[in-house]
Amino acid sequence: MSGVDVALTAAPATGLQDPGNDVGQTGPMAASHSVHGAARLVYRLRDGRTALADLYQRDPQRVLFPRVPQAEPETAVLVTTSGGLVGGDNLQVSVTAGADTQVLVTTQAAEKIYRSSGADCRIETDLCVANGAWLEWLPQETILFDGARLRRQTRVDLRTGGRLLAGEMTVFGRTASGERFSHGLLNDRWTVRVGGQRRWMDAVHLADALSEALNAAAGFDGAVACATLIYVAPDSAQRLELARALLPESAPIVSAATLVNGVLLLRWLARDALQLRRAYSDFRRTFRHRVAGLPDALPRLWSI
Repeated sequence: MSGVDVALTAAPATGLQDPGNDVGQTGPMAASHSVHGAARLVYRLRDGRTALADLYQRDPQRVLFPRVPQAEPETAVLVTTSGGLVGGDNLQVSVTAGADTQVLVTTQAAEKIYRSSGADCRIETDLCVANGAWLEWLPQETILFDGARLRRQTRVDLRTGGRLLAGEMTVFGRTASGERFSHGLLNDRWTVRVGGQRRWMDAVHLADALSEALNAAAGFDGAVACATLIYVAPDSAQRLELARALLPESAPIVSAATLVNGVLLLRWLARDALQLRRAYSDFRRTFRHRVAGLPDALPRLWSI
């Protein structure tokens, strides 16, 4: 697939490199032809309403803009047109929610990371939230095929007075087929800054033979899927008890909520990926309704 650049404005890409035009074919059989997809979204307030101010997209990353109910934030859907990522592939996503805007960004489907012959796949996400803005980062789950190698980094830059609800869900192998993520790499990092000050950093690093870490009682305890969600806002500390009340009370889902430097942090572990997806979805839709007055619902793409 040939690289194609699409831009709505001539503004330069802030923090997002234009990778050039040397993009080859993609897919599980094309590890030697890595791709460098990119998407940049900038929203501003226009006549009192949230509007798209800047868009840049590059194969195999595409952005769709579905019609949503009036009460929902402006919504963008990211699509990886190659059908998945292989070793050597890179994706860069940048989302900026300008002052007083409301934005939701999700994905069309689960992101598949195929087995690699040695090279790492990289996904970098930058989320910028201005004063008075609301941003939801709601990608569907990432599925790590056995032998996949993924380095993922999410960077958050939140202005004082902005609000962010963001998370990721990861599945260890094609569980419906009985496959487990038994070898490969997962390096998943988060950095959150509020008002220019670093508030929270987190990293998960699983490498090489993974069965011991995934099965250990002090590790993932046999879980086949995990999820992380953060809520960063001026009222984060006041929402801790609400978050704990909305979490499952018993197995098969293991979950917890805590507060770290003003960042409300939630984790889930499960031995069934579908059960985790449902628990994660139920929490998100109810929590967003309670803290932001948004509909008690998620995008139709999340319907199970």
